[in-house]
Amino acid sequence: MHTKVITPDDDLMEIIATYAQPFLKHGDILVIAESVVAISQGRIVRPENVKPGLWARLFARFVHPDGSLSSPFAMQVIMNEEGTARTVFAFFISSLTRILLGRRGDFYRLAGKQSSLVDDVTGNMPPFDKHIVLGPREPEKVVEEIKNRFGVEAAIIDANDLGRTHILAATRGVNQNLLVRVFKKNPAGNADEQTPLVIVRKDHHAASGGTNRG
Repeated sequence: MHTKVITPDDDLMEIIATYAQPFLKHGDILVIAESVVAISQGRIVRPENVKPGLWARLFARFVHPDGSLSSPFAMQVIMNEEGTARTVFAFFISSLTRILLGRRGDFYRLAGKQSSLVDDVTGNMPPFDKHIVLGPREPEKVVEEIKNRFGVEAAIIDANDLGRTHILAATRGVNQNLLVRVFKKNPAGNADEQTPLVIVRKDHHAASGGTNRG
């Protein structure tokens, strides 16, 4: 089952009611792709509306070409979101820890959650392949709203075809270890499948459903 292409004009709860609610059963976990939550919240930016500053252009040069922040436009969006001072601090401290301690990943830990969630234009399906997509706003509140309205546990996940799974938020009854195992193979897909809602049924340990990978 596929959903429509979800846009900022859509109400996420109504999307769930239309596409997932008819299939939900007691004990299920409804899992939603983080990019779809973000898009429904309007967390998208056109690169032409961003003017990268000196710091953004400099920092982007040190990011691996496959990373979203290798784009100075995406880097500037993060600086606007998390603050210039915090991003500059994160860059210099992470540079030191990488040189002195050989440790990687400190930039993303210090620069704020959005730095690791942002998708550059190449990371999104049409029509959002012309947008920078930030991570969702207040994901904890979103999963609680889902649980209160639909009576099932809920989680928001960032998964990809490389086997990396990051649970942004989950209601208290979610077995997060189970979700990490289920989503290691990214059953929702990472392209234009339009299957952003996945139902995890505990009794069968199986996933079904339908998300738009934004």
